[in-house]
Amino acid sequence: MLPLWIALQFLSSLPIRLPGMPEPEQLGRSLLFYPLVGLLFGVILWALNLALAGAPLLLHAALLLTAWVLLSGALHLDGLADSADAWLGGFGDRERTLTIMKDPRSGPIAVVTLVLVLLLKLAALLALIEQGHGVVLIIVPVLGRAALLGLFLTTPYVRAGGLGQALADHLPRRAGWWVLVVSALACLLIAGFSAVVALVISIAVFIWLRRVMMRRLGGTTGDTAGALLELLEMVVLVGVVLV
Repeated sequence: MLPLWIALQFLSSLPIRLPGMPEPEQLGRSLLFYPLVGLLFGVILWALNLALAGAPLLLHAALLLTAWVLLSGALHLDGLADSADAWLGGFGDRERTLTIMKDPRSGPIAVVTLVLVLLLKLAALLALIEQGHGVVLIIVPVLGRAALLGLFLTTPYVRAGGLGQALADHLPRRAGWWVLVVSALACLLIAGFSAVVALVISIAVFIWLRRVMMRRLGGTTGDTAGALLELLEMVVLVGVVLV
């Protein structure tokens, strides 16, 4: 069970305390539980959506988005902001891009990117509430965190040392592919046709963003992984609403 607690501690703002410093093998195995953490987030959001029934729609959507951000402690939004600054400021240069990602300051590009992504997410949540498709709230966090697992399965990690390197080096790859398959099937069972749409969009976004990372960096970093999750969740929400 320790890998699950590691995944919860890393991906969430929940008060999880580990008994000690995890071994690298346990860190690698924690990736297998990322979709399960997403499922937990999804169930919480779905339950909150039910509890807010009857509230003014805009407030309803805003509270859902706030809960969504708070559950992860804005971890992935931070990665999105760093990646946005680095991608524009890097001018196509790999080393310059990696250097900018390390800078804790956020420039105007980061701020604009965060505002646009959160605005689109809010609008999509508002539409989902109006359409009565609250079940989609369960599967989107699953797909976002399954994408992180898929990224580490298929993409080199380009920063030597640290947590990301341990995750990449010690991930049980065969088990990882099975977790992705089970996650996809679970989404289909939960949300039916909406899950089909969400899966198609997720795969397309994943392939495109991975290609962008490979061209610029030759792999991924923790920041670009966070950017992948945030952009994928946003596009899936918007896509499901439009379809």
